[in-house]
Amino acid sequence: MTDYNYFIKENQLVEPSYKLLKFSRKKNLVHETRAFTKRLYLQIYRKPSSSFASITQSLLWLILFSALFYEAPINITGQYNIKYFSFISYGLIIFTAFGSSINAGLPVIFDREFGFFNRILTSPLNYKSTILFALLVYAATVSIIQVICMIITSTFTSQLALKLGNFIITLGIASLITFGTAATSITVGLILPGHIEFLAFTLLINLPTLFSSTIIAPLKFMPCWLQILACINPLTYATEIVRYLCINKQIIINTKIIETVWFQLNLTEGLTILIVINIISFVIAYAVLQYKYN
Repeated sequence: MTDYNYFIKENQLVEPSYKLLKFSRKKNLVHETRAFTKRLYLQIYRKPSSSFASITQSLLWLILFSALFYEAPINITGQYNIKYFSFISYGLIIFTAFGSSINAGLPVIFDREFGFFNRILTSPLNYKSTILFALLVYAATVSIIQVICMIITSTFTSQLALKLGNFIITLGIASLITFGTAATSITVGLILPGHIEFLAFTLLINLPTLFSSTIIAPLKFMPCWLQILACINPLTYATEIVRYLCINKQIIINTKIIETVWFQLNLTEGLTILIVINIISFVIAYAVLQYKYN
């Protein structure tokens, strides 16, 4: 609401002062983002089953695959001299972030179906991007909580020891996967017509993304065509970065984390690719939101 402060001097009307208006507008971005985020938190508080299911799914993958390859030799994990249980633990930490953030577009779908999204679009928002910011903050919060739960579980079950620095780095890499996946999910949620199509999309993308990465198997176990898909998959870069940083005591940025006959990638290049993917995903989500808003 516009606040005009008029000053009368010598029976003359002078220009209004907009100082209060300018001051309030600076805080509108934070207030609007906070309001949308609070609403999303209330939804998950009232229906926590989705978050619980995501954590349970990752724990089931960890238990089943580690039990299936319990007697596997150590050299099955490629260049890492670790047991398979520890090998898959690092990968499933990243997959937990992916599995949680892939549903970030679901609130948008339900808001569109129930008509609440139209009310948001017709409301006098000062910043249209607060819708996207709130969804990303919500997805990141839920995802990081689930990743921490997964790390704690892996620590007790597989004696996975993470130092404080490695723990922070792992959360940072998981956050990159979370923001990129959540932005893509929000874009899909704005485009698809309903939640049935969105759920079909998530079911279609979940397992192929898992099996076409190095989360549950090293690259040397894959045929050539699957290695190509794995090297395109961002989860492969995140998983290999986390494995290398958490297993090796010395960190060399030029160390090759992915080595195939036709493709090699070091630590810095893998991290750069993840950052670029995040930027592209955010730009696309922002552009689609602006188009839908107008």
